[in-house]
Amino acid sequence: MPGSGGAGRAATVPGGPPGAVRAAGAITLGVEEEFVLLDPSTGAAVLAGPELVQMLGGEPGVQQELMRFQVETGTTVCTSLDEAGRELIRLRRLAADAAASLGCRLVASGVAPYRTPGLAAITGQPRYRELARRYGPVVAQAGTCGCHVHVGVPSRDLGVQVLARLRPWLAPLLAVTANSPVAAGRDTGWASWRHVLWSRWPTATPPEAWPDAAAYDAAVRRLIGHGAALDERNVYFLARLSPRYPTVEVRVADVCLDAGAAVLAAGLTRALVATALAEARRGAPAAAPPARQVTAALAAAARHGMAGPGADPVTGQMGAAAALRGRLLDHVRPALRDLGDTETVTGLLGRLEDRGTGADRQRALFTSGLSTPAVITALARATLSGYEPGRQRAGARVRAAAGAR
Repeated sequence: MPGSGGAGRAATVPGGPPGAVRAAGAITLGVEEEFVLLDPSTGAAVLAGPELVQMLGGEPGVQQELMRFQVETGTTVCTSLDEAGRELIRLRRLAADAAASLGCRLVASGVAPYRTPGLAAITGQPRYRELARRYGPVVAQAGTCGCHVHVGVPSRDLGVQVLARLRPWLAPLLAVTANSPVAAGRDTGWASWRHVLWSRWPTATPPEAWPDAAAYDAAVRRLIGHGAALDERNVYFLARLSPRYPTVEVRVADVCLDAGAAVLAAGLTRALVATALAEARRGAPAAAPPARQVTAALAAAARHGMAGPGADPVTGQMGAAAALRGRLLDHVRPALRDLGDTETVTGLLGRLEDRGTGADRQRALFTSGLSTPAVITALARATLSGYEPGRQRAGARVRAAAGAR
């Protein structure tokens, strides 16, 4: 991952009594987000990423990406969701201002919604050129944009146990964050077209239930040795041990249309990791759905987002998306409470249910009859909205009070 912006730097978790979620209070997190640069008139991808990063040369949180029409931001190490939210808004605004000065717009979308130039857009770095040489057909359709959440773990062996416990919950995370329904100016029929494209990488798969870090490392070495990956950074498990930091890096989510949805993704991810750590420390067995079931649940989430049926993460049975979100929330509720994140996460989730996912909102814009410039303006504005630190808790309290009447 180029330019992580320190998302996982020095991320540690203090010890605690076995099985105690309360020890999760100090769990650190960081968020990496990838964005596209679009022409405000035509929506076409603009190859201004390297110039934008150079313009912000003193800002370590903004980096180049695989394609020149992309940029990546990475927060510092954060200990609270409000801190993460402030960082996300700061970096989005910083990159958006720089993009505007270059005559383009910064847009948070899992794929560029209009025309892209394929391999001609590769950033001129030797590693990226080697990726294009080895995996040209896949790279030609790359340039997708994700939201990667790093969560600190105390050891790599515990991190591998966390990965095993995350497997069933990757699909609900994708459903909540789906934000790429349009590509080449057309509705793809998917809520997350990014997931479809990303899955073409040979290593973009759910993690396995490895017994320990040694087994994980052996699996990574085999993939590199068989030519499925260029190096460790090119092993794109949907959740993995970070190659650079002492974190679990969850990579399944689309970049979120607004910052509030990104904070929601970060909060749910940290709570899932905290829950998994508590289960591992008390020796609770991990749910072990077969790989085909996990993959099918991910496909359902990518297809429908929150708007249609999904697959239960443990049983594999199809069910209503709202019921599956409820199951996710119930699973992480103790961790949310002990992290102090309950009001923020429930408030943001309620807001998302009211307004729809990024995919729902993008699709509404593209079918509204608005002109292309108006659509791009709306997407760019949404990219800079959605989170006001400190106010999310108040909103959640109001919602809870209204529901109690």
